[in-house]
Amino acid sequence: MPSNKLNRTTEDIRREISALLREVKDPRVQGKLISVVRVEVTNDLSFCTVYVSTMEGLDATKEAVKGLTNGAGFLRHELGNRLSIRHTPKLIFKATDSIEYSANITKLLNDLK
Repeated sequence: MPSNKLNRTTEDIRREISALLREVKDPRVQGKLISVVRVEVTNDLSFCTVYVSTMEGLDATKEAVKGLTNGAGFLRHELGNRLSIRHTPKLIFKATDSIEYSANITKLLNDLK
């Protein structure tokens, strides 16, 4: 598979998962501002690692990841319905604190002024 097609598929998956996060009914996910930071798909489209972050911090993100992992089957099914790919990858969610980290860096830069 050419890398261009893989990059397009990765971006399509990222866009659709971002939209699907609003439909998850798990209480660990609802009410949190969850952002998809990065998506990595293997070359054979068998696995997809989704890095997510929240504004509430790393602990809230880890709790949301538990809810997303619990609803991974629903998300995979809906992703397969929305995208026209032959094989829908297995979703693996990982927590990252990149939003909190970037907010902290922005605060530090603003304090320098």
